Amino acid sequence: MKYIVFAGTLINLFFTFSYIKAVYKGHIQPNKITWLMWSIAPLIATTAAISNGVGLSVLPVFMSGFTPLLVFMISFANKNAYWKLHTGDYVCGLMSIFALAVWYISKNPNYAILFAIISDGFAAFPTIVKAWKYPATEESKAFIGGLILATSSFFAIETWNFSALAFPIYLVGLNILMIYAIEHKIKRV
Repeated sequence: MKYIVFAGTLINLFFTFSYIKAVYKGHIQPNKITWLMWSIAPLIATTAAISNGVGLSVLPVFMSGFTPLLVFMISFANKNAYWKLHTGDYVCGLMSIFALAVWYISKNPNYAILFAIISDGFAAFPTIVKAWKYPATEESKAFIGGLILATSSFFAIETWNFSALAFPIYLVGLNILMIYAIEHKIKRV
């Protein structure tokens, strides 16, 4: 059962590449601060979880940092993929960085995971607001893939503790919230 994370990873990559293609073509406009911080926080949480003995179940957390890094990088390839940043975006970005600094000072792997979640949440806020107000600027496919990926981690958890559970639980909730924010106003024909 623990190898389900590999299937979740492949599904996530499929959906993420669809999102990346839409970004490249300028069909959607990702918030660059969100996507950069979405790459940093999970990669830090991955490192902290590994240092605390978490095994294969950390792969979805790693991928939830790696794929946003790809989106962030591709967002520079097409000027139509630009989303104008506002003061609130920068404040959330700074709060996200602050949360990572607090973790760095503590040196505790569980604090690293907690503050990576807080950091990621601050980073997510501008995109949640953007998706809610302007759902056409986002696409739910990447978040559906993220939900599948995050859910797959529960099949690989060997020790049910904070280090193994916290970030995947957060990711499930975040992806559900993003999907709802994007899809709540869209009427499908």
